[in-house]
Amino acid sequence: MAIPGIPAAPNGEGLKAVHAIFSAYTWQEMGIRLFWALVILAGTFILVKIFQVSFEHARKRFRNGAQFIYIVEKLGSYTLILAGILAAISSLGVSLGSLTIFAGAIGVGLGLGLQGIVKEFVAGIVLIFDSSIEVGDFIELEDGIRGEVMEIGPRATRIRSNDDLHIIIPNFTVMQSRVRNWTYNDGSRRLHIPFSVAEESDPAKVRDIVLEAARKLPMTMPDDQLHKTQVWLTSFAGSGLDFDLVVWPTRESSRHPRTVHAAYTWAIYEALRAAGIQNANDQVDINMTSLFGRTGEEAVGAIRERDKPRRAKLPAQTEAAPNDAVEAMRMDATRQAGLREDGVRDGGREGGRRRG
Repeated sequence: MAIPGIPAAPNGEGLKAVHAIFSAYTWQEMGIRLFWALVILAGTFILVKIFQVSFEHARKRFRNGAQFIYIVEKLGSYTLILAGILAAISSLGVSLGSLTIFAGAIGVGLGLGLQGIVKEFVAGIVLIFDSSIEVGDFIELEDGIRGEVMEIGPRATRIRSNDDLHIIIPNFTVMQSRVRNWTYNDGSRRLHIPFSVAEESDPAKVRDIVLEAARKLPMTMPDDQLHKTQVWLTSFAGSGLDFDLVVWPTRESSRHPRTVHAAYTWAIYEALRAAGIQNANDQVDINMTSLFGRTGEEAVGAIRERDKPRRAKLPAQTEAAPNDAVEAMRMDATRQAGLREDGVRDGGREGGRRRG
């Protein structure tokens, strides 16, 4: 018995097919078919979730093939979802062959209204197959956003910063941006830590003090033939001597560039201050022949006497303050290593909420 109230199909082939479906079954039969379609969809999403969790465990177990397993996980999930949707449509009595009637209209709709979604999806597929950026890499975008790649989804890439902030970035933006991958290979990264001292300082003494301070930090790699901690004199113009501490930190430290930079800067400052080496200050030298009738040293002495109240000396340093950046990097590394070990996704996200 046909469903009452449904008008006859117009002269469109697609609408005729839809009308034939509704007119071929009773309300009770349509309800049963709709129920089974919903069951198929629910079963599909449960199967996809089990599939994803299984491959997530496999990725953590087989580290060497993690990227290949991730590719299989993503493509397999998309295939299962598509197959489930088609099976649900078929259970409604819709002939999948008749859907080709709507192919032209759907293509136009995708081209106009869904072009942004399609663009992000295609970019996500490209990123999944591109080995230059993989899940687990620590990357930095050209706008300064940096963090560990946690997931490359169908619409966006999710990264987690060292402040445990999750940042969602459209796939196409990641693909088109200039990206710095801090963990592209297993080697270390050379860092340059600039600092300046007063012009009258002894460069050899400055070098020895800074090298000793840098080598005491736990993130500094031991020297070998290809990796050595050095101090470069980069400039001696202006009011002081400009140096770079050139250092090779450990690979794990590469995931914390800002913290590492702060740790070395603090260590350099404490070491130079303890040795009595002054920082470079902007100053202007003025040669004077006379001042209010006074000449030579007498004029200079008058200026110094007048300027004495303004020259308040800083209190002497009693003890070195703790280098909080070193402790912060250790805590960050320990916390993020735990997240990578225990990070089974919960509803598409890692289980951080369950861990509290």
